[in-house]
Amino acid sequence: MPFVLKGSCRCGKVRFSVDSHTPVPYQLCYCSICRKQQGGGGFAINLGADAVTLKVEGKAHVGVFRAAIEDEEHPRCEISSGERNFCRECGSALWLYDPTWPELVHPFASSIDTALALPPQRTHLMLKYKANWVEPDIREGDLVFDLYPRESIADWHRRHGLWVE
Repeated sequence: MPFVLKGSCRCGKVRFSVDSHTPVPYQLCYCSICRKQQGGGGFAINLGADAVTLKVEGKAHVGVFRAAIEDEEHPRCEISSGERNFCRECGSALWLYDPTWPELVHPFASSIDTALALPPQRTHLMLKYKANWVEPDIREGDLVFDLYPRESIADWHRRHGLWVE
């Protein structure tokens, strides 16, 4: 049985639940989109979950942000297909949905109220885009990537024996 993640925004106007096979918060993303939307630590942590199980209370308070991407890999400004859902009342980042992978939704660990396990190893990704003031806390055994790792969230959980049936 999958792990049920329960989350909410800061003001409590939005609450949600979603089933996850991959509930361990191990990926720290340093891209400017995550950093600026999350507003702390220079990174955001995304979890993986089954999109069809997402249940939302307070949908009227949910807004969607699609970031503009412009960098050396995208010299022409593109709009991300990723839909970053947030509370329109308090601004809390809630989850990311990308129609490219319609079966998945990625709740931000910062919005989860359910107790989460500590990861045995962390993955720091998109370090190429970290702010110059950010000093990542890279520990022994952590994985480090300028861009994205090849290993998926599901494969990381399986490799560590943390996949929840």
